[in-house]
Amino acid sequence: MERILIVEDDLTLSAGLCFEMDTAGYSSVPAYSFAKARYLLEHENFSLALPVIILTANDLEQHMLTGFDMDAEDYVTKPFHMRILKKRVEVALSRLGQNTAPQAACWSDGYLIPDFSALTARRGREKPAITPNEYRLLKVLTENPNMILTRQRILDRLWDGTGNFIDDHTLTVTMNRLRAKIEDKSHSYIKTVRGMGYIWTGGRRLWKIISPTTAPG
Repeated sequence: MERILIVEDDLTLSAGLCFEMDTAGYSSVPAYSFAKARYLLEHENFSLALPVIILTANDLEQHMLTGFDMDAEDYVTKPFHMRILKKRVEVALSRLGQNTAPQAACWSDGYLIPDFSALTARRGREKPAITPNEYRLLKVLTENPNMILTRQRILDRLWDGTGNFIDDHTLTVTMNRLRAKIEDKSHSYIKTVRGMGYIWTGGRRLWKIISPTTAPG
């Protein structure tokens, strides 16, 4: 079931949106503040978030353009018809699925097997619970094996250098949590280069999926 994060500070409207999304067959999770939404996005997986579809009372053209410049999927102004909103959610989910499928990539050394398209991972016989931010970090590392990635470059790749309330300390915390989940006494994947950044040393890329029907080569 596709999970949708509802970011809305109006409790009545939030309850209504959650009810409508649940009725439409989705699993909705409310967040009444940006801080709560940010926490949920960092620790749980969602198929879509409102405001990835921006839902707002502001219908000025410049605000709409700014929203799309920030990679919003759609822009819906209040008041709105719930049937229209649900259709836009359906279209956005379909479009997101089409955009992500060709780019899905897998890396494995036979012991650590992350699947970036499914947001799952296996370490030996275990299935570590990796957050979306940790997945993004892991993907950046595996795409750049045996080369130094500076902390600033990693921040730029993960969060486009726009801040987004992500700072250098958060990168350290995310990196430490990722290492604790994928490394053990006999398997080390990430090397810290003091004063510079990190190196992914954990083996080699085994395959890249070009399309859902392409077999590993």
